[in-house]
Amino acid sequence: MIPEPAPTVRELLAFYLEAGVDCALAEEPVDRLAELDAPPPAPRAAPLEAPRPVAAPAVMRGEAAPAPDVAIASAREAARTAPTLEALRELMQNFDGCALKHTATRLVFADGNPQARIMFVGEAPGRDEDIEGLPFVGRSGKLLDLMIGAIGLNRATAYITNVIPWRPPGNRTPTPQETQVCLPFIQRHIELVNPDLLVTLGNPSTQTLLSTREGIMRTRGRWFEYETSQRTIRALPTFHPAYLLRSPSYKRLAWQDLRAIAKALAG
Repeated sequence: MIPEPAPTVRELLAFYLEAGVDCALAEEPVDRLAELDAPPPAPRAAPLEAPRPVAAPAVMRGEAAPAPDVAIASAREAARTAPTLEALRELMQNFDGCALKHTATRLVFADGNPQARIMFVGEAPGRDEDIEGLPFVGRSGKLLDLMIGAIGLNRATAYITNVIPWRPPGNRTPTPQETQVCLPFIQRHIELVNPDLLVTLGNPSTQTLLSTREGIMRTRGRWFEYETSQRTIRALPTFHPAYLLRSPSYKRLAWQDLRAIAKALAG
């Protein structure tokens, strides 16, 4: 048997990037085993400083987030008080109850026209979105643009966001606790945009917003009712563009969903 050639540096870097490793923590490797024998550093006296007003619990990079129930209650209260999208964005920018904020580069709030009749909601930002601060700008975003363009929409006539506004490390799946902490913000986001149609992209956003445990294969193409404090909004789940990139055979079903969306907008 002829052994396979060793991968090149370029191939290794491409593999790490695809796996979600897109930054280095240090320039030199760290021997964690050697650190076990090293004596602990001597504690330093904390400098005296004037007392400051008590604010919402902040979470610095590397520290533990507040207890989930505390963070969820804080998110609910903050989201409830947001009178506009601009205020909601500022509140989310200053919110420290979700640990994802402190591993992400920036908040990914939304893109498109907030006056649009249709609102698309995905799961969470990826690497490209984290860099640019806009949802759906990577490969899946390009496919989404093609999908909505096929029914006469674009980012000037649609509104796009995610349930989770911060990129999970390595593009991992958000935990249930992270989703519940962010849920009040997306719920208020939908209320403020107040679209005629809500399209959930993929299984996580569908299950989170439409309160269903069924998978996307059963929910896609079916109309649901999404309740806000103002009115009932028609909602249609469909496949996430990232899933269609991995499983292009389902584009036919996605096209059926897009036609249903176009018919509803024309009605």
